[in-house]
Amino acid sequence: MSLDSESSPSSSRDWFFPPQSFVQSYPAKSHNYIRRFSETSRISRRYTDYQRYRKTSSCISDSHSCSTISNDVKFARTRRRFDFDRRSDLSLKRSEVEFSSKRKLELPDFSSSAKKVSDNSRLSRPIDSTLKVRWHFLAIALSTRISNLNIKLRACNLFDSGSEDDVRSPDDLADVVTDKRLKTLALIASLTLLFAPIIILKYIDYISKSRSLDHNLEEVSLNKQLAYKVDVFFSIHPYAKPLALLIATLLLIMIGGLALFGVTDDSLVDCLWLSWTYVADSGNHANSEGIGPRLVSVSVSFGGMLIFAMMLGLVSDSISEKFDSLRKGRSEVVEKNHTLILGWSDKLGSLLNQISIANESLGGGTVVVMAERDKEEMELEIAKMEFDFKGTSVICRSGSPLILADLKKVSVSKARAIIVIAEDGNADQSDARALRTVLSLTGVKEGLGGHIVVELSDLDNEVLVKLVGGELVETVVAHDVIGRLMIQCARQPGLAQIWEDILGFENCEFYIKRWPQLDGMHFEDILISFPDAIPCGIKVASRGGKIVLNPEDSYILEEGDEVLVIAEDDDTYTPAALPTVWRGSLPKKFLVPKSAERILLCGWRRDMEDMIMVLDAFLAPGSELWMFNDVPENEREKKLVDGGLDISRLENISLVDREGNAVIRRHLESLPLESFDSILILADESVEDSAIQADSRSLATLLLIRDIQAKRMPVRDAKTIAHRGSFSQGSWIGEMQQASDKSVIISEILDPRTKNLLSMSKISDYVLSNELVSMALAMVAEDRQINDVLEELFAEEGNELHIRQADLYLREGEELSFYEVLLRARQRREIVIGYRLANAEKAVINPPAKNEQRKWSKGDVFVVIAEKE
Repeated sequence: MSLDSESSPSSSRDWFFPPQSFVQSYPAKSHNYIRRFSETSRISRRYTDYQRYRKTSSCISDSHSCSTISNDVKFARTRRRFDFDRRSDLSLKRSEVEFSSKRKLELPDFSSSAKKVSDNSRLSRPIDSTLKVRWHFLAIALSTRISNLNIKLRACNLFDSGSEDDVRSPDDLADVVTDKRLKTLALIASLTLLFAPIIILKYIDYISKSRSLDHNLEEVSLNKQLAYKVDVFFSIHPYAKPLALLIATLLLIMIGGLALFGVTDDSLVDCLWLSWTYVADSGNHANSEGIGPRLVSVSVSFGGMLIFAMMLGLVSDSISEKFDSLRKGRSEVVEKNHTLILGWSDKLGSLLNQISIANESLGGGTVVVMAERDKEEMELEIAKMEFDFKGTSVICRSGSPLILADLKKVSVSKARAIIVIAEDGNADQSDARALRTVLSLTGVKEGLGGHIVVELSDLDNEVLVKLVGGELVETVVAHDVIGRLMIQCARQPGLAQIWEDILGFENCEFYIKRWPQLDGMHFEDILISFPDAIPCGIKVASRGGKIVLNPEDSYILEEGDEVLVIAEDDDTYTPAALPTVWRGSLPKKFLVPKSAERILLCGWRRDMEDMIMVLDAFLAPGSELWMFNDVPENEREKKLVDGGLDISRLENISLVDREGNAVIRRHLESLPLESFDSILILADESVEDSAIQADSRSLATLLLIRDIQAKRMPVRDAKTIAHRGSFSQGSWIGEMQQASDKSVIISEILDPRTKNLLSMSKISDYVLSNELVSMALAMVAEDRQINDVLEELFAEEGNELHIRQADLYLREGEELSFYEVLLRARQRREIVIGYRLANAEKAVINPPAKNEQRKWSKGDVFVVIAEKE
């Protein structure tokens, strides 16, 4: 039997199948041998396929064996492997032939034996022993066959592992050579790209040195020029750093991919992807095998770590810059219809408080503060302010109002009002800065949607600021307002508290609104048409919107006219039906007492000449104005003349100069303090930069003056001061209160916290200058038309606030309603806006229940708007 026929499946199954009787006799052994036979059959079929493949491959290898073996040295090992396979095949064939011949001699025919067993089932036991011996030989033959097939299978595996590399066509060999050249070129290109920058930099440095040696001139070297260009590029372009990082990352990936392509068998795309993984994660290079791939992977991973460090630093710097920008207030404010405050001073707290109160009825608002200060510092100062913002948000930004970019940052074109605060310090410098700020605001390209309110320190600069700003600007001269207010309060004690109520938004303030249902009515009827407001003027449309305070009763309201009232809020009043009011007659004729007065000014202000001119207009002829301060007498006249005062033209007053320090007792004792009708303690120019220091000086001067007056005046009955407070007659404050009945002292207070000391002692009246100016700024910011009203009330001519005694309007024990008192006051062309009862400390402005009858006393006073006397 041949090897091929023996290895076929059919012959194997016919030859090796045991007799049925043997299977029944030896079930366990037959099962084991049948399992081995099945495995042997599978191995035999695999060997047959191997023989067919070998015949085909041997034909191919024979035709190209000479060229393949001669062209490549590496096929020497493959030849040895082929020789081993041939020798093993010959030995296997030889053993198979010997085994088949022996098997024919030793093994009987199982088919005939099976027939004999089936026909003679009752044969004797010697026959069974013979079958057992034969089956033993069969098991030995199967074991030998299995061993030979295992040897051939191992030979097949060895051949299969090397056949794919050994057997190649000429085209395949040409592709191998081309691929090897490409990998070499890729490796060279990667090394060139890696060392090219170093070579270029060395060459540039060499050229720079050679030029400097040749010319011996102090020229900028080429490397410095290139470094300067790079520096400029990174400084000018905001995205230069991310772009450079991106280019470096791409170059590293490309160089690493080319290098990996040169040292590995992978494709270029796979190498580029692998290079990216090394850059993105430095731990991926641990799986590399071989010296070349490991060297390249470590280099790429090291470059990836550097790029990641640069990227981390870039991201960290960007985040730090963003937070630093937010912390320093450099980000843009996206708001509209907000109030913009430019500058920083001691008045800011009071200003924010008033704006917050005004916005409370609207549910809150937004205030943006921009100053040349650190944002965190501003926010910390605002947080220390002891008042409720009532829903108003305060946003701080650091910047200069002189720079258009900073103004655009705070949405200046969308603000409904812009307030320019005068900075603390020199008045001329502050006004000059305010003027430049107005110039910057008028240069905004988008235009301004709101008006500008400018606080000035000197009245002489008002004309220039209005000339620059035009119709957009409303000015509030702080020194002028406070000086006039102090003069009014000195002549009419208690007027300062009334001004606080009217200027602030906490109580009642001025509002202007049109009411079409009032057209055609006389002003006298309009006065009693508002139960919750007091009309005090008309905005005349026919006169270009001019506001007329205290018009005549016969004035008829025309179409387009608006009514100026004093009310609690804009939406708290509305006209009603006319009530029935009894007018009556005045009890007596009012005569304005005009007598000479003696007034003392303690301290020196920069607007002293303006105060002197106002006093000369108000006081009666023969009055004296004493000026006591530490300015040398020979310099005072020069300062007054430089300020625009002509002393020779003063008609009603004469100036008396005294030099001294207002906080030194012996200097004050040289003055006839008990003879003055009014004493005005001014915040001295030398200390006005510090509110606390100025208030301390003013308070010390006040206490010294009151103590000197109390010592020089006789002690009166304690009953006369019972209504002034709970202090006893023997106490020092009680003695000062007696002295206060003789003369009026008005102190200029800058810090609102100082007023508590004065209000408790009741030894002096006071004027909160910074707070009143802040109130005026806030009121003008809410409605610019109110500035015309305030200017007239503070001017030398026109209308002003007065405090009148009750006996001018009613008789003793007479019961009248507020409306009836209002109509009686109209007989003198006065508008009563409130009253203060004899036993009350504060006045009531715009009282409720105006038609209710009540009994008045001679100690009551009324607050009226009337023409200046």
